[in-house]
Order: sequence, then C-alpha cells, then structure tokens
Amino acid sequence: MNETLPTIYISILLGLLTIASGVILVQIFKVRRKESKLSKLQNKLKKEKGTALEYYELGSIFLDKKMFTQATKAFDKALKAEEIIPENKALIYNGIGYAYFANEQHDLAIRQYKEAIKYNPEYVIALNNLGHVYEQKKLIAQAVEVYEESLKYEPKNATAKRRVESLRKRLVTSS
Repeated sequence: MNETLPTIYISILLGLLTIASGVILVQIFKVRRKESKLSKLQNKLKKEKGTALEYYELGSIFLDKKMFTQATKAFDKALKAEEIIPENKALIYNGIGYAYFANEQHDLAIRQYKEAIKYNPEYVIALNNLGHVYEQKKLIAQAVEVYEESLKYEPKNATAKRRVESLRKRLVTSS
C-alpha cells in the first residue's frame, strides 16, 4: 500500500497537468485566431473601404481587447459604411454604448443604448445595458422601468428579473 500511494499522487498530478495544458492550449489558439482576424481586418481596411460587417467585427474585437476608443471609431465607420438594416444598426449602437460605458462615459452610453432601442425596441441586451447604466448613475426608478420593459419581451430574462427584484427592495427600504 505504501508503495502505490506515490504512484497515485503522481498519476493525479499528471492528470491535472494534462488538463491544465489542454486549457492553456485552447486559450492560445483562441487568442491567435482573434489576433489573426484583427490583423487581416486592419490590413484590408487600410487598403480599401470595408463593409459594415467588417467594421462591426473590428469594433467587436477591439471591445474584447478593451480598446474602447478604437472600438467606437470602428463602430462609427460601420454606421457610415452602407445601407444597414435597423436590427444591425441596433447592434452597432449597443456596441458603441458598451464602449462608452466601459470608459465610464455614462451619459454617452445612455444615448447610444437608447439609439439601439429606437432601431430595435425589443433588443433585450440593449435594454439590460441601459438599465445597468441607470443603476450606475443611481437612477433606480428608470432602471426598474427599463428592466421591466426587457421582461415584457423576454419574461425568463434572468438578469432583468434579478436586477428588478434587487432594485425594488432598494426602493422600498429608501422610501
């Protein structure tokens, strides 16, 4: 028994190291793929005018990399690129709103989220994002209203449900 215990420990350690190596390799491939996409998009867009989708993809990559100013510029170019259907404009405005929110420019974020909702009133993600900004600005009543609007379109929305319950409690205790 004493001789098998070290073998068991080494086997467990080897298994854990194998799992950790696999996770690290997956992350490396994801980052390389994203960096490759970023490089290709940037090179293409330097040489020629891109499509709204290409600028949106570029902006999304910048958001992932927490390069919010560059993301905003890419999203602005997406809006100017070509005729865009309203649902896609909503996605772009939501992305711009997120970039402003991440830079703590809450008033600008609110404006962009409202613009997204104007183009797609049932856009639950933009509604949730708007509610979150209102929370950050301590505008609790507006946040509750927006989250409730979100729940009209998606009654099982866990984020909106959780936030409405929490905010209502705050409203009751502050009254």
